[in-house]
Parts: sequence; C-alpha cells; structure tokens
Amino acid sequence: MIATILSIFSLFSSAMAAARERSFIMIKPDGVQRGLVGEIIKRFEQKGFKLVGLKFVWPTEDLLKKHYADLSDKPFFPALVKYMASGPVVPMVWEGLNVVKTGRVMLGATNPADSAPGTIRGDLCIQMGRNICHGSDSVESAKKEINLWFTEKEVVGWAPANDCWVYED
Repeated sequence: MIATILSIFSLFSSAMAAARERSFIMIKPDGVQRGLVGEIIKRFEQKGFKLVGLKFVWPTEDLLKKHYADLSDKPFFPALVKYMASGPVVPMVWEGLNVVKTGRVMLGATNPADSAPGTIRGDLCIQMGRNICHGSDSVESAKKEINLWFTEKEVVGWAPANDCWVYED
C-alpha cells in the first residue's frame, strides 16, 4: 500500500516537475524593431506556456559574448555580437511541459528558408542573420541562459487560474 502511494506520488512529482520546465527565449533587435514582440509572446501564450520572466534591455557586448560563448570560435561571432548589441532585445523565461523542445519547434529552423510555414521564423523571417528569436536548445542551456540574463527574484513563480484547462491532473 505504501509502495503504491509512493509510486503514485513519484509519478505526480515527475509530471509536475516536467510541467515546470523552463526555457529562455529572446527576441532579437530585428524582432523588436519590426514590432513583433506581441506576436511572439501571443504564440507562446496561446500554446499554453506561462511567462515567468520578461525584460526590455539593450545588452552589452560583454553579456552577449558570455551568452554566445559556445560560438566564439566561429568566423561570424564578432558580427553576431555587434548585431545583437545594436538595439534592445526582449529576454524571456517561459515555463511549461517540454517548453524547450516545443519552443524550438515553434521558432522553426535557424535559417528561415528552412522553416516550415506556421513557425515564427517560417512566417516572419527571410534571412538567417535576421531570424528575430533565440531559443534555448536544451534544458541545461536554458538554465545557464536564464541565470545569465535574470536574477532569481526576476523569475516569478505563479499559477494561472486556467492551469487545469492546459494540464491533466
């Protein structure tokens, strides 16, 4: 009996933890300049994900070099950092079941020419250098990126009234 209760509790805890997975999504300067912030937020909200962190900032080159450190050996790195520092961005933290994987699907391929219609990049972008959004590629990357851009107090845990309509018990 106790083993059954513990097993059910374990399954419930795992499901709740998965529902609280977080991803880092950032609207790049081209997305901000084109007035697409609301459209991108709308798509994530309509999917059922919960916004738990949001800023409007003009990032420094130092911050961007840390963010894109894994690309620092690429020939396009200096141009990427310069471009990303050319205007304000909107870093966000989204929460939900499989939000990292699903968020990447919603964004579409890095190269908009390879993105399917219905994806953010497929619908709203033309060139890879102006692909309007960054999205974490793994849960580990999301944690690193969230911690780089947000303090613990800037990510707000809350429960919307409609959770029961998005997630099963």
